[in-house]
Amino acid sequence: MLKTPFSEVGSPRPRMLRQAVVFVGLVWFVAATLAAGPAFDQAEYAARRQRLMAAIPDGVAVIFGAQTLPGYTSFFQGNDFMYLCGVEVPNAVLIVDGIRKSSTLFFTISDSDARTEGISPAFLKDPKKESGLEAVMPAERFDATLAGLAARAKVLYAPFSPEELARECSLEKLRTFQRNMVFDGWDGRLTRELQIVNRLKDRFPGVEVRDLSPLVWNLRMIKTPAEIELMRKAARIAVRVYPEVMKATRPGMREYEVAALFEYLCKKEGCQDLAYYVIVRSGENLGSGHEHKNTRVLQDGEIMVIDAGPRLDYYNIDIQVTYPVNGKFTPRQKEIYEAVKALHEANMKVYRPGLTLAQCQSEVETILKGQGFDLTKDYFARLKGGFGHYIGMAVHDVLGSPTVLQPGMVMVNEPGYVSAAERVGASVEDTILITDTGCENLTAGLPRTVDEIEAVMRKAGNPPPAKK
Repeated sequence: MLKTPFSEVGSPRPRMLRQAVVFVGLVWFVAATLAAGPAFDQAEYAARRQRLMAAIPDGVAVIFGAQTLPGYTSFFQGNDFMYLCGVEVPNAVLIVDGIRKSSTLFFTISDSDARTEGISPAFLKDPKKESGLEAVMPAERFDATLAGLAARAKVLYAPFSPEELARECSLEKLRTFQRNMVFDGWDGRLTRELQIVNRLKDRFPGVEVRDLSPLVWNLRMIKTPAEIELMRKAARIAVRVYPEVMKATRPGMREYEVAALFEYLCKKEGCQDLAYYVIVRSGENLGSGHEHKNTRVLQDGEIMVIDAGPRLDYYNIDIQVTYPVNGKFTPRQKEIYEAVKALHEANMKVYRPGLTLAQCQSEVETILKGQGFDLTKDYFARLKGGFGHYIGMAVHDVLGSPTVLQPGMVMVNEPGYVSAAERVGASVEDTILITDTGCENLTAGLPRTVDEIEAVMRKAGNPPPAKK
C-alpha cells in the first residue's frame, strides 16, 4: 500500500491537489538523485558487452553518450549507452573492442557539474572500479585512442539511429528530426549520430563504418532476468498508484489534476520519471490516442481512460485503465468495456513463444465465439486479437512490433475501441512478459472487472465536486 492514503486527496480538494503538485518538483530532484548510478551489478553490464563483442569480432564499436541539455532539464543517459555500461555521466564516450574483447570509457567532468548531476564521489574517485570497465580515460585521450584502434580494425561500428533520452523512442525521434531538421529546406542538418558517422568516414577513409543500432537493439529485445525483475518492481509501483488515482477522480475535476496526481504518486514511490506524458482521455477526446493537453472538465456520466506508466531506473511500464468518472458504468459503457476486456483476456490465453500474429487472431476469435460473443457487433469489427509494441528502456521499444513471440520479450496487450459519436469506449492495457511456456502479466492486480472498478470507486465515498 502507499505510505499516504491518497483516497483523502480526491474530494477533490483543490488545496490538497495543489500541495501534491508543489511537491512534484522536490520529489523529481530526490528521485533523480537516488536513481543516479547503475541499476544492475557489474556482471550484468559485462555480460551485455560480451554479447556485443561476439557480434562484432572484426571491429570496434564507438558509442557517444548523452550530452548535457540547455535549460533546467535533468540529465538522462542515452538508452544504448546506459544499457552497455550503466554509467550516467554526461558527454562520455564508450568504446567496445570486439577484437581485443575489452571496453574503455572516456569522460572528463568538472566538480561543479558532477555535484549538479548527482554523480557519486565513489565513482569519481575510482570510475574503473565502480564501473567494472577494463579501462577509463580522460576525454582528451579519446581521439588518439580511436585513431590507434582504427589503424588495426577493419570495421568501426557506430549508431546510425538517434539516441533515446527520457520519454523518447529512437525511430519516432528520427521521423521528427527528418521532418523538423534534416528535410527542412531552411535547416538541413543531419542528426548528431549521422554527423558522427560522416566524421568517422572522413577521418578513417580506409575503415568501413557500419550501423551499430540493430546489433544493440537485438540484445535489448530479449530481456535478461535482472531486467525482468526491475520491470516487475516498476509494475508493482504502477499497480499501487492506479487505484489511488481512480479513487481520487470526481466529476468536476480537470484532466490535468488526475495527471498531476499520477505523476506525483509515481515519483513519491521513487520513480525517476514517467515513461511518457500522462494521457487522460474523456468526452470528445476519448478517441484521440495521444491527446495530452488534459484540459477538459470531467463530466458526470462520462467514461474516461488514463494511459500512463512509470519509468524506474531507465525501464518503463505501459498501462491503460478505463473507468466511469462517477464510479458507475452505464449499460452501454459496460457492454463495450466487457467486450474489450474479453479480447484482452483471450490474448493472454494464447500468448506463447512461436506464436504469429495470424495464429493469435485466429485463436482469439475461436475463444470469443466460444464465450458467446457476436463478432459481427460494431466494436468487434475493429477489435482484433494481436500483439502490441515492445517495451523496455523505451516505451515503444526498439524493433517495432513483435512478429513471432520469443521468451524474454516484453510487450503490451492493448485492445481498445471508441465510438466517437457516442463518446463511449474502452482501452485495457497491461505490460506482458513472454515466458518459456506462455506469458506473465507484469501489471497484474489492477482492478479490471466492472465489479472491481465500481468497488474501488465506492471506497472513496464519491462526494460532490468542489466548485471551480
